[in-house]
Amino acid sequence: MTTLDNISNRSDNKCELCSSNADLELFIVPPKTTDNPDHVAYLCKTCRQQITDPTTMDANHWRCLNDSMWSQVPAVQVLAYRILTTLRHEGWPTDLLEMLYLEDDIIAWAKEGIADDSSQDNLQYKDCNGTLLSQGDSVTIVKDLKVKGGGFTAKRGTMVRSISLDPNDEQQVEGRVNGQQIVIYTKFVKKA
Repeated sequence: MTTLDNISNRSDNKCELCSSNADLELFIVPPKTTDNPDHVAYLCKTCRQQITDPTTMDANHWRCLNDSMWSQVPAVQVLAYRILTTLRHEGWPTDLLEMLYLEDDIIAWAKEGIADDSSQDNLQYKDCNGTLLSQGDSVTIVKDLKVKGGGFTAKRGTMVRSISLDPNDEQQVEGRVNGQQIVIYTKFVKKA
């Protein structure tokens, strides 16, 4: 049996991200270069195009990740993580990212691919103690913060998990507090 046959059987001849059965091809998830079945996903043309050209990304198409992110296939897990991270500004992907658990080697692979495309390469996000912050870190709020438009105060000591970095401002991070996505200045947080 060839790699294509194995993966076609594994996926039930459907796109492993959106379940479409049209125009399917093998997609080796970078930076991997081998056709090892763990490094390859079976994807439709729409998914392949949006992954290879993020400017064409349609957030509504990726609501399918609500189901496919639970795949046991490492390549699918990596793609789900990368896409959800790219779309986190939409709001709903942040909830899915918070639920997603990946093994250490899989998360390292997923983050490796994000770093290649990141517009944050030259920005350094530092907490109140000067410690570098990274995408997905957990931080603790160090001062009571009144949340504008939220109608509540984010209390000192509140843990904010899986932060997102503002791609345009190294002094701001985003995270969920009291079920709401908020922007927090880095000078008011410390890395957990």
